Amino acid sequence: MHLLHQRGPLHDLPDTPEAYDTVLADVVEQAFARLTPEGNLEHLDCVDDIGDTSLGITSLLAFAWQRSKDPRLPDAVARSLAFHLRERVYTGDNPGYPNLKVRNSGLPYARYTLVPGAHPIGDWPSTVWALLQAVNLLDAAEGLVEDGQRAEFLDTARGYWAWLTEATFFNPQEAGNQAIGCVVGGLMLAAHLPGPEAESVRARALRLYRDEIHAHRVEDRGAALPPEHGGAYDNNYGPISLSFLAQAHRISGEEIFAEDGDTLARYLDARLTNGGFDNGGPRYSEQHSAFESVLGLRYFGTRIGADLGRYRGDSRWARHAVKADGGVDGHFAWMLVWQIQDTTRWHREPSSAIARHQLRAGTVSVAFDTRMTPAVVEAAGTYYLPAAVDRRHGFGPVVDGFLLCRPMGEVRVRDVRADGLAAKLVTKPVVDRDHVLRHIQFLYVTDGTSLWTTVSVERLPGTPYLLAGLPYAEDDGDRVRRTAEAQVTSAGTLRLTHPEAEGVDHFDARSETTQEQAAFALAADPRGYGNPDEGWHHLVSSTALEAGPVPGAPDDVHAFAVRYGPGGTFTATFEREGTGLTVHTEAFTARIGDPAGDAHGEPELTLSAC
Repeated sequence: MHLLHQRGPLHDLPDTPEAYDTVLADVVEQAFARLTPEGNLEHLDCVDDIGDTSLGITSLLAFAWQRSKDPRLPDAVARSLAFHLRERVYTGDNPGYPNLKVRNSGLPYARYTLVPGAHPIGDWPSTVWALLQAVNLLDAAEGLVEDGQRAEFLDTARGYWAWLTEATFFNPQEAGNQAIGCVVGGLMLAAHLPGPEAESVRARALRLYRDEIHAHRVEDRGAALPPEHGGAYDNNYGPISLSFLAQAHRISGEEIFAEDGDTLARYLDARLTNGGFDNGGPRYSEQHSAFESVLGLRYFGTRIGADLGRYRGDSRWARHAVKADGGVDGHFAWMLVWQIQDTTRWHREPSSAIARHQLRAGTVSVAFDTRMTPAVVEAAGTYYLPAAVDRRHGFGPVVDGFLLCRPMGEVRVRDVRADGLAAKLVTKPVVDRDHVLRHIQFLYVTDGTSLWTTVSVERLPGTPYLLAGLPYAEDDGDRVRRTAEAQVTSAGTLRLTHPEAEGVDHFDARSETTQEQAAFALAADPRGYGNPDEGWHHLVSSTALEAGPVPGAPDDVHAFAVRYGPGGTFTATFEREGTGLTVHTEAFTARIGDPAGDAHGEPELTLSAC
């Protein structure tokens, strides 16, 4: 079974002017086939996200006219714009809308659904989207839209901005992408306003960004990020926020957008596997955006020198939003316009900078979470998630069902590159069930094809084993599909186990249930509103790779060694050298220093290829 939303890398989409002209030509023909006598350009199946969709198609027609001067387009733009002004601009309060600061303001807004009171919670982002469609259309209106209609439409755009920033609470869904989008709408609107009014709108937009978004960033993996639906980062909406930051910087030149975008881009680069797989978020854990992400990934990938285009998008939305039948939907039309306008080229080489929360070389990558526990491991085209045992999640030694993984002190990291190898040593203080402090040293070494992981800890009671991951998905070329198999070898015993218990809180990788579906089943609220990251943490047990200790290790330690990916005979021996430990495998020799570190507490590691 394939994962629905993670398909091809976004940098594989053709981005030549000719390719974009073909896309716009298709939009134009679909629009003429759909245009009603009233001027409506909405898809027949459109119910949700409807308030801006006809206007979005209108803006694409106006943009296409700028490039092609197709004589059919001026009349279509005039008719469809008249439809929006007549039928899709609401000025009476939507019954039940919970986020108003001013009642009966008479200001215009766009509805998420048309039925009064049916689902008013979505009106704020729908109005942001309508404002963005509006400013794109205003940008293309010169010589196309009659003066009177243009003036009425500009007043409507003014009203959208006022409703978003005066009549309602700002960013009521705590969604960074929506909030930054609103700021972009204000900055673009200012270009169409007279001097003092333009300066006022621009100043307010910048103030909202600094005070309501930048000042409330949330930290994850050492990076300060715009909050998304109550969390730090969502793998669907985060790249959309990156695109908004790119557009904000393009049109304003304000360095705050570039700096925050660089931070978000470096964070995304570190959490993204080599193959472009990403997992996790407070709104969706597997759903991925597509063309909406291209602008930000391309723009900031070039700025930071990283191949962010490896991000796997939903290719069903390769160029614009579509409905189930593939028909164009005007939602997100503004992003297609900006993507075409921006001439930045993809940066296709991996960043050479060492990142604390990532180890990457060749086709191997490990993305680490805030606690420096692997969040995703990739080797030989297979993606591994942290496994779960007795409600504890991660990679690490297990003693009597208790996972030694959660740090109880400073986590220290050392990166080494030598002889074509890349390595990361992670030293964690943890406590066991009896509150005994243990120092665990995790060594990750890769030659770009395979990944070796060794774990050493002072002697543990009982019969410990290493929880070595949950094989979850694999690359089959242009798609990511589910798997429960793994190309893994251990220097000790190795077994792949599956939960014996049944129920939503036990995840069996052999089932057709996806991680996201399982996470939402455990979340507090329904899909799309519940937090799948939080829900997933309620998982009791999962499919898991379990590796036994390596025989012949020094008497004072338990040592484990696992190789992910291809290779012949796997051998691993551990030798005590003073307070340090030397590890020999068929591929490398590593000397790991005392867990206490050097005189400054820094981890010590030397590495050489065999």
